[in-house]
Amino acid sequence: MCMWANVQVNKHKPFFIILLALFLGSCAVGPDFVSPQAPEGAAYLKNDEPWQTIRADGKTQMFHSGTWTDANWWMMFQSETLNAEVEQALKQNPSLLASEASLKQSQDLMRAGYGIFFPQVSAGLGASRIANAPMQLGSAAPGSIFNLLTASASVSYVLDIFGGERRQVEALRAQVDYQKYSTNAAYLMLSANVVNTSIARAGYLEEIKATEELITLEKEQLKVAQAQVTGGTAAYATVLSIQSLIASNEASIASLRQRVSQAEHLLAALEGVDPSHVTLSTITLESLTLPADIPVTLPSDLVRNRPDILAAEAQMHVASANIGVATAEMFPSVSLNATYGVASNTFSSLSGPSQQFWSAGPGISIPIFKGGSLYYARQASLDAYEQTQASYKQIVLNAFAEVADCLTALVHDAQAVQGQLDAKTAAAEALKLMQINYNAGLVDYLSVLIADVQYHQASIAYVQALAQRYQDTVALYVALGGGWGEVKN
Repeated sequence: MCMWANVQVNKHKPFFIILLALFLGSCAVGPDFVSPQAPEGAAYLKNDEPWQTIRADGKTQMFHSGTWTDANWWMMFQSETLNAEVEQALKQNPSLLASEASLKQSQDLMRAGYGIFFPQVSAGLGASRIANAPMQLGSAAPGSIFNLLTASASVSYVLDIFGGERRQVEALRAQVDYQKYSTNAAYLMLSANVVNTSIARAGYLEEIKATEELITLEKEQLKVAQAQVTGGTAAYATVLSIQSLIASNEASIASLRQRVSQAEHLLAALEGVDPSHVTLSTITLESLTLPADIPVTLPSDLVRNRPDILAAEAQMHVASANIGVATAEMFPSVSLNATYGVASNTFSSLSGPSQQFWSAGPGISIPIFKGGSLYYARQASLDAYEQTQASYKQIVLNAFAEVADCLTALVHDAQAVQGQLDAKTAAAEALKLMQINYNAGLVDYLSVLIADVQYHQASIAYVQALAQRYQDTVALYVALGGGWGEVKN
């Protein structure tokens, strides 16, 4: 904001207005943008965060508070195949390329905006044939027809006394920041979608394999039950029950295969490849390493590390600068203008001194009455700033909630994985004992098949829990900004 002083004007100094303009050259109306204050809290959860170390399935995840996420976080899964999928997407994804082009566009617009700070020079050349009618001036002299050739150059310079042009360029710079962080967010979400989809595809394929083995066992179980019905030792309802299980599991396989197809089509689109030509490498859950050390950015640092938060802040900056632009429109505009040229009826005489013309002097435009348009335009810019403020606060709150959700999800995922592993281990032990009893003649073959079915069901549940743990780990990396905040820039 400008600080105005009481200045006594000396009428004997004709260049006072120019000196005053130079004096005011450092002033700019409108607010100077200040980044929102970072939150003071050191934790995301209500309690003292007992989740800092979680163990399940022989694997430990340790959360290191106050550290920053690496931008290549997906490499923590230690899969060269997964790394290659992500790198291909980052190189070829059309949406990402479009975002990068938008960033370049905003940078070029900003460079174009800086042109206002330089004198504007233009030149003109004209040639016309004119018929003169003296009667229009009340003269009875005969008319004449002649050629008129002109060549001129003009220079103009706007004195940005109230800073409207500077605020406009400030808005363009902030728009570049917005587009930069939006592009970073696109990088983050693209890599996360590739990793998450690859994990989901791996989980679906393992579920299909386990379900196919389960159906094979159920079909054996069906044969035994049919034989027992024929022998009169079992009711036909047993056969119907097993047939229902087989049909249900076959339907599950169809659904899983559809999910695999959808995942592969999505990966093709993410990697910028036609689904009909995509060739995907097989990634298994066993080939992935659960990241053991996960940096957890402090809440006060998260606002500088999440690209969506930084993009929202940049939008606030744009709106703040636009207040200055709208305010400057309510003040006079001063410019310095000069024109020099020559005129003649032939090219050969254009250089003659008698044919020269010129003008020089300041120009001022003062808005006196615009029907309230300038006032309400400024009010609208204030409203826009309030809107971006509210949006920023909501984005920050959502970010904190996402981190809290991911932290608690990983705690519960570890519990679920351990529980499903215990169930799988118990089912495997029960199957082993059942096979021993069958070999000893203590139980029939149907009992062995039932135990084997239970083991495969436990295996499927374990695969689902394991895939969820991997995916929630990805979600935490994304919630923490994935290293695509200010540090990346």
